[in-house]
Amino acid sequence: MDKNAKFAVIGGGSWATAIAKMLCENVNEIYWYMRNEAAIEHIRKEEHNPNYLSSVEFDTAQLHLTSNINEAVENADYLIFVIPSAFLKTELDELTASLKDKIVFSAIKGIVPETSLIVGEHFHQMYNIPFENIGVITGPCHAEEVALERLSYLTIACANEDHANFLAEHISSEYIKCTTSEDVVGTEYAAMLKNIYAIAAGIAHGLGYGDNFQSVLMSNAIREMKRFIKKTYKMKRNINDSAYLGDLLVTGYSVFSRNRMFGNMIGKGYTVKSAQMEMSMVAEGYYATKSAYHINKDKGKKKAKTPIINAVYHILYDHKNPKKVFLKLVDKLD
Repeated sequence: MDKNAKFAVIGGGSWATAIAKMLCENVNEIYWYMRNEAAIEHIRKEEHNPNYLSSVEFDTAQLHLTSNINEAVENADYLIFVIPSAFLKTELDELTASLKDKIVFSAIKGIVPETSLIVGEHFHQMYNIPFENIGVITGPCHAEEVALERLSYLTIACANEDHANFLAEHISSEYIKCTTSEDVVGTEYAAMLKNIYAIAAGIAHGLGYGDNFQSVLMSNAIREMKRFIKKTYKMKRNINDSAYLGDLLVTGYSVFSRNRMFGNMIGKGYTVKSAQMEMSMVAEGYYATKSAYHINKDKGKKKAKTPIINAVYHILYDHKNPKKVFLKLVDKLD
C-alpha cells in the first residue's frame, strides 16, 4: 500500500463536505471536485462551503478545488464519489480520464436509475473496475453531526481488506470511529433501503402516527431489509450491526434525515413534486423506492416479502392516498 496515495472527493454536497473535513484531519492535501464554480471561489476566499455545512472551516492550503472532474480523477489514487445517484451518470459522462488502477469508494446511498444498479456494481459493469478496487462508506452517520464533531461511527466495506483499512485510517479521528467489512453489496443495499424506510417513517409522522407505531415500523423494516438483501446477495452477515440496523435507526428517527423530512411532507399532504421543490437537498429514497420495488418484483416467485417498500412505492409512484395505504399497511406489520 502506497503511504503517499492521494485522495479525491467527487461531489459538493453536505456529505461530500463532511468527508472532505474528515480527510483534512489526517491528509495534507486532497482534490475536491464540485460542479459549482461559485462555491469553489467562495471556499477559496471564505474557507467554507456556502451551501452545505457552512460552519465547517477549511485550511484551503490542503484543498485542490476544481470544477473539472478529470483533473481530480487523474491526480488521485483513492476516489470517493459523493454525488446523488440520480445525477451520477451525468457527471460520469464528462469523464475522459481513466479509472484503471483507481480505488473507488462510494458514499452514495442509492441506485443509478439508468442501469438499476447499486453504485459499486455500476462501476464494475460500466467501467470494468475490479470488485477488489471498489468499496463503500456507510453510516450510521449524519453530515451535520460530523460538522459539529459529535462522536460518529462509519463502516468501510471493501473486498480488499488493505484498501478498507487504509481509507479507515485516513478518515478516523477523535470523533470518527471506523470499522471494516467485506459485505460490500449488502452494506450498499442497506444504505439504499434505509432511505426508503425513512420516507415511510416520515409519512407515518406526517399522518399523525406516534412513537409506538414508529417502533413497530422500524422493527419490521429491519426484518424486511434482511429479507431483501438475502434474496439479492446471500452471505453471512449480522443485520443488527451498525451498518444495517444503526444506519436505519438514525435515518428513520433523526431530525437531520432528508428522507424522513420528505416523507413527512408527503404524509402532511404535499405532492411529490411540491415536496421536492421545497427541499434544498435530494431525497435519495425517492429514486431508491422505484428501483427496489422493481428489483424485487422482477424476482417473480423468489421475491422477498416487502410490504413497506410496496406501500411507499404506491404512494410516490402510483399517487395513492397515504392515509389509505397506511391503513392497509398496519395490518401487515407485527
